[in-house]
Amino acid sequence: MKYISTRGGGEPLSYTEALLEGLARDGGLAVPETMPRVEPETLERWRALTYPQLATEVLGLFATDIPRDDLARMTAAAYAAFPSEVVPLRSIGDGLTLVGLSEGPTLAFKDMAMQFLGQVLEYALARTGAVLNVLGATSGDTGSAAEHALRGKDRISVFMLSPRGRMSAFQRAQMFSLDDENIHNIAIDGVFDDCQNLVKQLAGDIAFKQANHLGAVNSINLARITAQSVYYFWAWLRATDAGGPREVSFTVPSGNFGNVLSGFYAKRMGLPIRRLVLATNENNVLDEFFRTGVYRPRTAAETLATSSPSMDISKASNLERFIFELVGRDPQLVVQAWTELDEQGFFDASADQPRFAGEFGLVSGTSTHDDRIQTIRQVHAAAGDIIDPHTADGVKVAREHVEPSVPMLVLETAKPQKFAETIREALGVDLEYAPDVRAMLDAPQHVTEMADDARALRAFIEAAALRGATVGETAVGADRHDS
Repeated sequence: MKYISTRGGGEPLSYTEALLEGLARDGGLAVPETMPRVEPETLERWRALTYPQLATEVLGLFATDIPRDDLARMTAAAYAAFPSEVVPLRSIGDGLTLVGLSEGPTLAFKDMAMQFLGQVLEYALARTGAVLNVLGATSGDTGSAAEHALRGKDRISVFMLSPRGRMSAFQRAQMFSLDDENIHNIAIDGVFDDCQNLVKQLAGDIAFKQANHLGAVNSINLARITAQSVYYFWAWLRATDAGGPREVSFTVPSGNFGNVLSGFYAKRMGLPIRRLVLATNENNVLDEFFRTGVYRPRTAAETLATSSPSMDISKASNLERFIFELVGRDPQLVVQAWTELDEQGFFDASADQPRFAGEFGLVSGTSTHDDRIQTIRQVHAAAGDIIDPHTADGVKVAREHVEPSVPMLVLETAKPQKFAETIREALGVDLEYAPDVRAMLDAPQHVTEMADDARALRAFIEAAALRGATVGETAVGADRHDS
């Protein structure tokens, strides 16, 4: 299996090569040269597998350059910190089932891919003798999941950008309380899209990228997308009966289009998915696109701060991978669409919009703050479950797309403890924290605040980046301060 760029440049890469490169050199994203297929009889054979075993099978279709025994060892290590079931399913009434994706160390679905990514990055770097300086952006959960997966690793340093003041107190504490030498938290004066733009700007500078060994762990990294596709297979296997394919639908709270893209890939691989329902919050650029076919990202000033902050995104990086499929995998048409986006602030795919729900099974909806509060109350009253605000966005939109005899599975995004203020508003309760969580919340926080300035970020990375291929060869960067 080889990987090509959505924009057509460069030579095809292996899985580990694409993993280490992150953003392609032509500014595009890595995609499989051909999508692997899973036959119905293979799905049936997978029913008895544990989650790590299933991950080995699914990821083995993508990571063909990694020996199967090595891959099995990495998946076992990646999910060792999870409960034995790893991804539990539970009914919440109204024909909806939650897919529990927040059982990992940072209590969010990002752990599902990031724990594997930590394993495979370390493996790939050990094989090559190289180092990697990870440059990422987070709207909340990606940063903590990445840092907890990569902290203390000798060949990796992490530079994580976050929008100053835009995350929950819990999300900030999970990141900023870390004091490992290889973790660098940078709070940018702006919104998530500003952080993401800085990442793309530096990653697109090939000379700077090579000189500073830059890589990515955002969902632009294909390993994240492939690892996330595993739980779609897992959930389908537990929501259906043996004996033959039966369609289910998934609702996915989405900001950067990475999680729902993983489901789209699973569907393209042959998993019997009827609908992929994309749920947005008030920053509903993606909902507008899937309803109208016009993609019009908002400016930073137009991007709202909401009570589901991890979805406060207006420029969805992974949409490019969907557009690549939409235009028949023609990289010239992808470049044309993004050129139009740069020049006029939007591109128009309305002629293809009927294919979204038809050929691709993709539909969408929007949820507001009032919807989230009401949904949290309703789920708690009906099922005794407390769900986080992003999952509430998913539940609200899922209810609008339930079909008779088609199971509707809603992907849980995080534990409610990460968003205590919203839970208090909805239910009037203060959630209890374990002693170790309380200690984290009370710990000193280490973060560098920075303007939305590519030159300042370049200087910071050049001072603190790992150099060469020598393990543990770190330099001290710009001074952190406690906040």
